[in-house]
Amino acid sequence: MPPIGKPSVHSGLIWQSPRQMLTLCALLDLIGLALVAAGIDRLMEANLLQHPGWLLAFGLTYISCSWLFGSYTLLRWPRLPLMQVMARLGAAALFTVLSIVLVVWLLHLPPVISLGHRRIQLALMSFLSLWALGARLLLRLKIRDRQRPAGTTVLARVERRQQRLLPSLLPEEALTFEDVPWQETLSVQRQLKRAADLVIAISLLIITCPLVALAALCIWLEDGGSALYLQERSGLMGRKFRVYKLRSMRIARPDEPPTWTLRRDQRITRVGSVLRRLRLDELPQLLNVLRGEMSLIGPRPERPELEHPLEATIPHYRKRHWMPPGLSGWAQVCAPYASSVEEAELKLSYDLFYLKHWNTGLDLLILLKTVKTVLKAKGR
Repeated sequence: MPPIGKPSVHSGLIWQSPRQMLTLCALLDLIGLALVAAGIDRLMEANLLQHPGWLLAFGLTYISCSWLFGSYTLLRWPRLPLMQVMARLGAAALFTVLSIVLVVWLLHLPPVISLGHRRIQLALMSFLSLWALGARLLLRLKIRDRQRPAGTTVLARVERRQQRLLPSLLPEEALTFEDVPWQETLSVQRQLKRAADLVIAISLLIITCPLVALAALCIWLEDGGSALYLQERSGLMGRKFRVYKLRSMRIARPDEPPTWTLRRDQRITRVGSVLRRLRLDELPQLLNVLRGEMSLIGPRPERPELEHPLEATIPHYRKRHWMPPGLSGWAQVCAPYASSVEEAELKLSYDLFYLKHWNTGLDLLILLKTVKTVLKAKGR
């Protein structure tokens, strides 16, 4: 029996894509919201359906909180623990209500809008949570009914639905330079990606300047060392460049060889631990984005001295250089940090999928998943 919290191979067979499952469940939540609102209007003489804009805002807030706290992700688990479902639905409900209360307070909604009344909010959220619980349990029953034994055809479908390409099983001709969508120089999506890089990078630099300054001060106060450091990485087509980072580790000795960053690595400082969990140490790399050395989304750049043994061991490894490296990427939001050759091969499987299937929609999905990772402080 697979451990709780880890999706099994069989649990991924019933949907063409996990995003289809999320979309269906979110639509059911919106349908439930409309039905619950109609019931409350009739029983409590409210006017929720007379203000559809506010009701839709409530629904979108609930969906966002449900996504953030993982109540949709639960459907991909091999088992569906009731306490986990209730805990995550409870967290989504609490933060939805708190968000609505804050908006009502800031905007001073007139009393005529019933959504601004506390008892209406609590009634709406309570009944919606019950609907959401029932929807998830019913979807899970449907999933179990459609499960099939694993066979050769099923395993092939699993490979597609895992949204990665295993390097060890990928023939050389299966991914050529011409197959990568990025190589279309005049592509509208390619130009849009660069424009988005510039706009978002400039905006984030302006917004986060005070935060970066505070982080730099904390780094200096902890050990007196420099807050910013440069490190050589491999970029587009293997070209070397220097990446900017906030220092999160103790200063290395000149003769210290490069090594993988391990879980609970003793080299990480106390301030650095916080910065890494929130991904704040990566903010100076926005300068690399402006210089055109990196993109917001793409395969993460690696240190050349760590790449050489990987290139000799893992098939197709150098193909990850066929697109500009990124601050975040498909491998970063789908797989853990790599601290071994096996984990590096796992991450490469996601990078190869990204290379072959890159488009604006996939970049947006990665961006949303990155925001979720930052908000939940899941960096390492």
